[in-house]
Amino acid sequence: MNIILLEKINNLGELGEQVSVKAGFGRNFLIPKGKALPATKPNIKMFEERRAELEVAAAESLAAANSRADEVNDKEIVIVRKAGDEGRMFGSVTNGDIEEALVAAGIQVEKREVRMPEGAIRELGEYEIVIHLHTDVNATVKVIVEAE
Repeated sequence: MNIILLEKINNLGELGEQVSVKAGFGRNFLIPKGKALPATKPNIKMFEERRAELEVAAAESLAAANSRADEVNDKEIVIVRKAGDEGRMFGSVTNGDIEEALVAAGIQVEKREVRMPEGAIRELGEYEIVIHLHTDVNATVKVIVEAE
């Protein structure tokens, strides 16, 4: 299935590119979410008419993400959990817990923006967590997990 991208998508392409994707991915995800249009002649013509408008919206989104990154970068949050004698916690710290701590500190993030590729934190210590604010913008937060 050929589609026109209406925004930059990681590992797929830039705004305005015509790419070929599997039919299910295009039909069930990209098109309903407003991230792409089927690459038909009327849609191509409509996209070319709207290209400047979409580029301005993309630039505004990137600028907003950069300003949020300046706010988020190099922040430290402390999360307190019950732990055993060897430093192992009786539970874990998830991206939801980190999101709640950041919101409590006055930083607006969403749970889906907190990236934890190694999974939940299960031991006490200091961790660098990536906050994915935009396809081109990431920020890092230092999370300190302490015992109660």
